[in-house]
Amino acid sequence: MRTLVTADGVVTAAGLVGDAVLMDEGRVVAVGQRTRLAEDDIVRIDYDGAWILPGFRDAHIHAVPYAALLAGCSLKSAASIEDLTDRLAAHATALGPDAPVVATRMDDESLAERRLPTRHDLDRAVPDRPAVIYRYCGHIAVANSEALARSGIDETTPDPHGGSIDRDADGRPTGVLRETAAGLVSPSLARGGTLDPDTLIHGLERLAALGITSIGAMMGYGELPHEQLEAELELWLEISDRLPITVHGIVITNDATVVREARRRLNGAGPRLSWLGVKRFADGSLGGHTAAMHAPFADTDTDTSGTLRLSDADAAIARSAADLGGMVAVHAIGDRAIDGVLDMYEGLIATGTRPSALRVEHVSVISPDQIERFARSGVIACVQPAFLASEAGWVADRLGPDRAGWLYPFRSMLQAGIPMSGSSDSPVEPPHPLWGMAAAIDRASLDDTEALSPLEALALFTDGAAHALREDRPLSPDSPADLAVVDIDVSTASADSLRDAAIVDTWVHGVPVEVDRSLPAWVD
Repeated sequence: MRTLVTADGVVTAAGLVGDAVLMDEGRVVAVGQRTRLAEDDIVRIDYDGAWILPGFRDAHIHAVPYAALLAGCSLKSAASIEDLTDRLAAHATALGPDAPVVATRMDDESLAERRLPTRHDLDRAVPDRPAVIYRYCGHIAVANSEALARSGIDETTPDPHGGSIDRDADGRPTGVLRETAAGLVSPSLARGGTLDPDTLIHGLERLAALGITSIGAMMGYGELPHEQLEAELELWLEISDRLPITVHGIVITNDATVVREARRRLNGAGPRLSWLGVKRFADGSLGGHTAAMHAPFADTDTDTSGTLRLSDADAAIARSAADLGGMVAVHAIGDRAIDGVLDMYEGLIATGTRPSALRVEHVSVISPDQIERFARSGVIACVQPAFLASEAGWVADRLGPDRAGWLYPFRSMLQAGIPMSGSSDSPVEPPHPLWGMAAAIDRASLDDTEALSPLEALALFTDGAAHALREDRPLSPDSPADLAVVDIDVSTASADSLRDAAIVDTWVHGVPVEVDRSLPAWVD
């Protein structure tokens, strides 16, 4: 039997397109006016005082670490090193004796000392077992002495390719592990830890409660150790028949054999789980001074211009994924990293890879000349507007006045014709799509000439993200009947009203998702 869902209006990236959606067997039949779509013998659901949107898509999210965060310890709001270590000690006590301690979202920019903690700080909080905390960008870890020892990290450990181990005057590790060096810790101390299936399902239900109907799930975190990716794959396969939303897996690996095996296993797991492609890293983060820049950062005396992680192995693994019919997503934040990825992608395109199979993740600092080059390439930019809100207090100083206008220039990118998709990169940022839209609109007061309109912001998290996930255009005929019902007309909404808006209901494949909307979807 067909279902007609009505509301005060149906709003897509194109604007108001009616007030009803007709669906059958989980797919859209038509969108328009209820007076024209109503039929005899039909199930009708009315949402008075609400608006229907296409289901939100998050094209880049680390779902396992996000779910672990909801059940774990966040350090984002810690005001000092003492506050941070007190929280870590309390978390260790709550875990019970002997359990390894993992906490995330540490933000050194918000600490009174304005520095990264060291192993000595963590040792005071957790002296008797391994403990690791992660900077909120995910590109820096700090390990206590026990975690370093159990992971075999000492003064003789060399820096891995694409990463570094901070050392004291005597050459001993300080506990700070940057980029790929963070992958040297044991699997039980990774950001996602050892998550149980129910906890991951709970996290996915929280995403559904935010109106999210499908995600690009980054699987694994960093190249080392390989066992972590394998554990994540097993976890996703175990819950494949329970997924409340659609999950497209993007595996993080440098092994072509692993890519092929992940493709085989994920594509055969169930209707809501599939393999989408592979992810690589070209650089680090702005917060960690590891984004690869052409010129040094402006706020440090070390004359650093970040860490470029690209190598010939990235081109090889990209080619392997593309040859299997998958997408390639490469993390690139700094302008030097973006040039390196475009160099690699232009080589792939010249030998037959379709530009629509290639994504650049983040695209944080991009010059006007690079915008033109990016647009000519035809590849997809997967951006995170929420970065603006979290970086607003310090990022201008980090770049300096000559590059401040290169920061997340969404309007310039859109006008140049770059295909753009929206995402959160959660747990780096909150996964709320409406909050992401709000940041794209008001930009946290950073260069409002690059602000997007409400409908352009909506397009990032609907049509644009669907394109980056290889999904049908949302709410088009015969597309999956994925809807987000909200209590506000987003086409005319201000940034503040979007942040205060509520999701009334979420439909995935023509069925409302049953979730407890009173539960939090985010912790700081």
